Amino acid sequence: MRFASFIFDGVSQALKRNSMVPKVVVLVAVSGGGLIAYSESQSDHGASIVRSSETEPKKKKLVVLGTGWAGTSFLKNLDGSLYDIQVVSPRNYFAFTPLLPSVTCGTVEARSIVEPIRKIIKKKNGEVRFCEAECFKIDPVNKKVHCQANAGSNLNGTGEFVVDYDYLVIAMGAKANTFNTPGVVEHCHFLKEVEDAQRIRRSVIDSLEKANLPNLSEEEKRKNLQFVIVGGGPTGVEFAAELHDFLTEDVGKIYPNIRDLVRITVVEAGGHILSMFDKRITAFAEQKFQREGIDVKLGYKVTKVSDKAITMVDRANTVTDLPYGMVVWSTGIGTRPVIRSFMEEIGQEDISAIFNVADKDNSGTLTVKEIQDVLGDICERYPQVQLYLKSRDMRGLVDLLNDAEGNERKENRELSIEEFKKALAHVDSQVKFLPATAQVSFCTCIHVCFGLHVPTYEYTDEEADTLTVMVLQCFRNMYKHLGSFAPLGGEQTAAELPGDWISIGHSSQWLWYSVYASKQVSWRTRALVISDWMRRFIFGRDSSGI
Repeated sequence: MRFASFIFDGVSQALKRNSMVPKVVVLVAVSGGGLIAYSESQSDHGASIVRSSETEPKKKKLVVLGTGWAGTSFLKNLDGSLYDIQVVSPRNYFAFTPLLPSVTCGTVEARSIVEPIRKIIKKKNGEVRFCEAECFKIDPVNKKVHCQANAGSNLNGTGEFVVDYDYLVIAMGAKANTFNTPGVVEHCHFLKEVEDAQRIRRSVIDSLEKANLPNLSEEEKRKNLQFVIVGGGPTGVEFAAELHDFLTEDVGKIYPNIRDLVRITVVEAGGHILSMFDKRITAFAEQKFQREGIDVKLGYKVTKVSDKAITMVDRANTVTDLPYGMVVWSTGIGTRPVIRSFMEEIGQEDISAIFNVADKDNSGTLTVKEIQDVLGDICERYPQVQLYLKSRDMRGLVDLLNDAEGNERKENRELSIEEFKKALAHVDSQVKFLPATAQVSFCTCIHVCFGLHVPTYEYTDEEADTLTVMVLQCFRNMYKHLGSFAPLGGEQTAAELPGDWISIGHSSQWLWYSVYASKQVSWRTRALVISDWMRRFIFGRDSSGI
């Protein structure tokens, strides 16, 4: 199973008495804030633990990697007095990433959406230390995190150092997914960090200034003023809308000679933009973009990006070259290399444990009937299996194996562990997981905190299994999708809210303002964001190239 499905699936193993626990147990994983891992050191066999308030055990070392949504939400909700906490991140601030598209066009200033992480951890009880560095390797066997400092260096001149841990929370976030398309990294902008938004803003202004030079032909001006957004998801659509508002409401007044030459193009490989939203929102967004002159190219796949043009292929395999002045790549997220190598090293520990429990005769293989006996445990730990069986109207594991392998499997045939893993991996590939949003990150972090606040006693197998079921059930009962917004420009926003409530228009825009202002991490950033919105209403957006 993917680590995206490992929501507290290692609690029972980590708490069982004298169990051969793996060095790292992953409890919560890929979300908007990235991957969150929970690591428990192996219990000493035969060691006795005194459950007495008189004993003051040495605090265990808790290392948090990352200061994004996941890491910051975790730190704010964790009791800092319980652990020796070390935070490691290449950024010494938290950024309110949903407003990054607004930063690109000067609607909101970059400093208005960031809060220094040291101010956040200063409010915690207990000592919390922070290092501005980037993790490049995780050693789960020796329980060490290898880091490299952003500034300064050690005596070796490399700036590298090692941090030991007992518990590890990995909240490093994800990287932009380029699908290995040639030229993307070299020639495209991404929109995941504050620095990305600032670079895009400078690039937009530079393109306008270049096009305003007197020695350029009209063809060269059109090329410089061709802004391309690859990806029709929420980020790409919101940036296209922000850019359109900036170019029509502000740029047109100060660059009157070139305002008619500006073009915005959204390239989407699928059949619609905002495909994850309700069809009513998708249709409204496409019609609105068409009315405003934003060119939406559906069914086009970008195959190459050069320094002068992007190459696209449509569904009829017709190749098209589109010259550009700036390209923003917003096609989804991928796993960071350090996380991928960590996941490969950890392996599928919990699935192996379930397999070993079912293999009562230690033969190394299982009959379908034997696995059927532990199917309830599988569905409890991996809820997507139960959802998949129900959605496909399957009676049990036999139907699941037939669906995964494409042939009929008999009840008495034995199954190897690799075939077992393959069947569960097939479920992962077919089931849609929770969206990679901030609200999912927040909810999962709350439950990691819950797991870390459980007293660190040694539990019997029955106690550990009961605790596992309780934590899983708690997550299912607590998590409720609160809705999604898609700002479409012109003071109009589409909102998809619980209860199949769809709202599109100016009223939704004011709801968007209210929600995003209330979700700021501090009163300082809340005041700055609101003042930026007011400034934009009165004076317009800033067009300076800084």
